[in-house]
Amino acid sequence: MSKTFKRTLVTTALPYANGPVHLGHLAGVYLPADIYVRFKRLSGEEIIHIGGSDEHGVPITITADREGITPQDVVDRYHAMNADAFRRCGISFDYYGRTSSPRHHETAKEFFLDIEQKGIFVRKTEKLFFDAKAGRFLSDRYVTGTCPICNNPDANGDQCEQCGTHLSPLELIDPKSKLSDAKPELRETLHWYFPLGRFQPKLEAYVEAHRDSWRQNVVNYSRTWLNQGLADRAITRDLSWGISLPLDEESARGKVLYVWFDAVLGYISFTKEWAELQGDAERWKRYWQDPETRIVNFIGKDNVVFHTLMFPAILMAWNEGRTEGCYELADNVPASEFMNFEGRKFSKSRNYAVYLGEFLDRFPADTLRYSVAMNYPENKDTDFSWSDFQNRTNGELADTLGNFIKRSVDFTNTRFDGEVPADIRLEEWIGLGIDWQETLKKIADAYEGFHFREAASLTMEVARFANRFLTDAEPWKAIKVDREAAAHTMSVSLNLCHALSLLFYPVIPETCNRIHDMLGFEGTIDTLIQPGVQVWESAAFPGLKKGHRLKGSSEILFSKIEQKDLEPELEKIAKLLAEAERREAGAVGQKMTFKPEISFDDFLKVDLRVAKVLECEPVKKASKLLKMKLQVGSEERQVLSGIAEHYKPEEMVGKQVMLVANLAERKIRGEVSQGMILAVENSDGKLFVVEPQGENIIGNSVQ
Repeated sequence: MSKTFKRTLVTTALPYANGPVHLGHLAGVYLPADIYVRFKRLSGEEIIHIGGSDEHGVPITITADREGITPQDVVDRYHAMNADAFRRCGISFDYYGRTSSPRHHETAKEFFLDIEQKGIFVRKTEKLFFDAKAGRFLSDRYVTGTCPICNNPDANGDQCEQCGTHLSPLELIDPKSKLSDAKPELRETLHWYFPLGRFQPKLEAYVEAHRDSWRQNVVNYSRTWLNQGLADRAITRDLSWGISLPLDEESARGKVLYVWFDAVLGYISFTKEWAELQGDAERWKRYWQDPETRIVNFIGKDNVVFHTLMFPAILMAWNEGRTEGCYELADNVPASEFMNFEGRKFSKSRNYAVYLGEFLDRFPADTLRYSVAMNYPENKDTDFSWSDFQNRTNGELADTLGNFIKRSVDFTNTRFDGEVPADIRLEEWIGLGIDWQETLKKIADAYEGFHFREAASLTMEVARFANRFLTDAEPWKAIKVDREAAAHTMSVSLNLCHALSLLFYPVIPETCNRIHDMLGFEGTIDTLIQPGVQVWESAAFPGLKKGHRLKGSSEILFSKIEQKDLEPELEKIAKLLAEAERREAGAVGQKMTFKPEISFDDFLKVDLRVAKVLECEPVKKASKLLKMKLQVGSEERQVLSGIAEHYKPEEMVGKQVMLVANLAERKIRGEVSQGMILAVENSDGKLFVVEPQGENIIGNSVQ
């Protein structure tokens, strides 16, 4: 039996303030959170929505270096830009903070000192790259070199963009500094590590306690890390931008908190700032330190382990040895899959994206909110396309919902002097053909289960019913022979308009407030909302009495999107796709660049063999690597391959693959790789393992 809570705290992942948010961010995190929060407010529940900008970390400093400005300039620009885009899209944060704020720095330092004083952190002296010319240690993204996996000469110190393998700077061949192009030297430096393994038993219990309530992708990601065994994780960096270590010792100079440790604490510091604005500085404790508060973290799937393992471990470390002032852990972490754009993954680095602010310059927010809700990537990747957006706006919002509302209001204004012409008895309302209690329950259950696409679809079914009711009743004909029947029809239709304004409010709030206004109500639906007031349930009953006056005018709720409206966007897509193809295949019209020519004799030195995958598992600390045991003839080999984003381990077991069998052994992430399996990449960046067909060919040469 699920626990009953007094209140809810919703948090949303903090976007990096080094660029604008795009529709992928909106679909995966911010819109579903907002829809959920708006539904809970309609239901009279006490709930707050906390978000903000992640303003520390290397991506910020790299942007600043590239543009020749300060990191503060970067975060000031993008924080304001993203906060404005969220506001225009109707994302109703109770508070949207910044990790560069004094309150956040104070909170993060408080956590660090508490854990440091308990002796939980592990100090390690290690060798890291140092740029003598620039006079500073280099974090992973400030180092570039040749990838040891695919020989890409422009791999970064944290990841190779070409093959997707996660790397460390020390694994790069011929490394160089991005600051000066100089070859960096290894120097010793001291860093603080958080011992995740110390909390593994508690984290395992935490995950298992939620295995039936969390989404399967969240449970699977968490279990994968736990099965590998949790290791120490660095929480400090050698940087000038960030939260400096609050220690008065030489070894702490020039060091800041690693962004993964500091950012998640923003949820707490932002709640503190919100409480101060409410005039009750201690109110934040009700949301973080009261077992009767439900905490829900909305994130994308790439942030799962930070919220199911790392953040909980930090809170467990704080709680250790305490009987008061302990933090509660999240009750649910609804992580989405990815929403792609016209069949390809959104990518800020490659400028393949639709940015939220730019979208809202051209189209209304509610058309986007509805389209995204109907394509919400709940348990698999989905796709945003301009044609789908156009079809949903025109066919569902304009022709179904908008058409019904305007016809109902206009006919009442012209033929019944703008007044509701009849009362609707409850038994008539129930007998319309909609089981209102069951319908509201299904929609509410969908929201409670984070099934936002289902909730939006069920609500649109009510709009379709209403549209059919009005069309079939034909009050424009009935009024000529039976004014009372027409009056009854219009009273039902107007009450359906009222019900739809409440049911659709979580998804398209601005439109629903306009419907509310056309129906002659004072204020907006927003003004009806307060803890303890059940606005949602009122949709199950007739809300308009005989004699209620409408506003007296109507408006078109949704303008249809013409093809000419999409032409600029389609042209932009064509250019983005052309740029992507040039990156992948060489510039169009130019001769492709190949590696140096080899002789036929050199080619014959490559020993290609058919192998069978016997076992497959992820590689620790390398989210894109799979470790496989292969059968090659009568022997077995271990091979590492950067295909974890494209194949699950269980999908590889039993496959026949092509193996470069005479490649020299290489050590990657502490594991030996005895060869390389062959794969090809399509235009969408998807890797496909080459699978030879045939029986009894394991170990045979490929001719």
